[in-house]
Amino acid sequence: MQGSRFAFGPFVLDSGAGTLLRNDVPVAVGYRGLKLLAALVGRAGEILGKAELMDAAWPGTAVEEGNLTVQIALLRKLLGPAADGGEWIATVPRVGYRFTGAVEQLGAKRKPLPLPGKPSIAVLPFVNVSNDPEQESFADGLTEDLITDLSRISGLFVIARNSAFAYKGKAMDVRDIAQDLGVRYLLEGSARRAAGRVRINAQLVDAVSGDHLWAERFDRSVEDIFAVQDEVTGKIVEALLGRLRAPPPRNRPKNLEAYDLCVRARKLMDDTPQTAREAHLMLTRAVSLDPEYAEAYRWLAMNHWMGWVHSGGPTETSRSVALELARKAVAIDPNDAGCRWVLAYLLAYERSFAEADAEFARAIELDPNEADAWAALSDIAVLAGRVEEGLEHVRRAFRLNPFPASWYYLTLGQAQYAAGEYEAAVETLRRDETYRTSSRRFLAASLAQLGRVDEARAEAELFLVGNPHFTTRHWAATEPFRDAATLEHFVDGFRKAGLPE
Repeated sequence: MQGSRFAFGPFVLDSGAGTLLRNDVPVAVGYRGLKLLAALVGRAGEILGKAELMDAAWPGTAVEEGNLTVQIALLRKLLGPAADGGEWIATVPRVGYRFTGAVEQLGAKRKPLPLPGKPSIAVLPFVNVSNDPEQESFADGLTEDLITDLSRISGLFVIARNSAFAYKGKAMDVRDIAQDLGVRYLLEGSARRAAGRVRINAQLVDAVSGDHLWAERFDRSVEDIFAVQDEVTGKIVEALLGRLRAPPPRNRPKNLEAYDLCVRARKLMDDTPQTAREAHLMLTRAVSLDPEYAEAYRWLAMNHWMGWVHSGGPTETSRSVALELARKAVAIDPNDAGCRWVLAYLLAYERSFAEADAEFARAIELDPNEADAWAALSDIAVLAGRVEEGLEHVRRAFRLNPFPASWYYLTLGQAQYAAGEYEAAVETLRRDETYRTSSRRFLAASLAQLGRVDEARAEAELFLVGNPHFTTRHWAATEPFRDAATLEHFVDGFRKAGLPE
């Protein structure tokens, strides 16, 4: 699941981490250069056309060929001569470029994650065996709901949905998946929904021994889907813990169309402004169909919040609407950890800190496996000046969610910057995942604090392309800081990077 690592001469290129080492010392190479080098080294000996290389470094963007020439020249300067005195990158006139060095592909850098001290499980995406591809979201929704149900059991360690869905559609040995995720048990299965009926096959596997601990088939009316989910959860808990430890009951939707809309919408939440608008329509329809559906209100609150983020600046209307929706979600289902942490996060931005802290604590109490809650809490803790606590929280979030949504990397990079771990922050914030977030400001600040001012200003300019109305003063006034020294540290980095006042 990790990016490829290659060794050539004194260099090690880790395309996943976005780093280039020369004799174990980091080489200061820009993002575009890294992407070009990864493309060339990954197909060493082959001729790569100019168009292909430009697409690798500037995906989806029309750029002049001169940009490629400049980047290749910079790479040649950084790499220096090869062992034979020649160049690592050869020009093929009127065609493109070729990497000429001998390359060795290295194994994954990541070490296997240690097993937690309690039964640990990942729910793999259920396979849609219906003839109707439209039922794909139903199978995904079943998977997500089972993850949520299991994560609320205090005696279990449960991997978050993002990491579980990293294996969707992949044919892999269960032992490899379990080792990747650092869990002992896997739940896998299939779902078929047709003509008002649903058939679910599920099996619980011990990935260490290879034994099947439990397997069952459910053939019910589609209206009984939530009862089936409860039954599957109970069977798994009984198999792993020996007895059923039932958490408080969840708020279940009363309208299946509302449920389907919510399942489809929550898959769009971390995407582009356009898909966020699609999600908004789905969620608005869901709450109109089922006015007592807490989860739909929760996601609609976050949708309003993300609309504020995507718009480039806060509007009182979207903030107040988001907060109102989050409060409604908690009022409907006070036992839902997801609703609680969303409310806590929005309260922090309103500077209702005491109430926010209490809501975060309640969310963690209800579901200690809620990775998103730990990541969000990290963000708020760092801005409160509790930097080490913030780092601990985000590390816990990554353990529960090893392949997370892109905003986790923003949160980690921000915490690393706040801790003065600038090299680590640069490595984190140069990952491909962060390019869908607004994290470039923290990357620019980290580079500036390292004295790499030219790189910092280049990243600041890139950030401003997507955030043209950004000002440091406005950002400082709207972020939920509680510690003056932490605020000044961020502002200092922004100023050094050349971000506008």
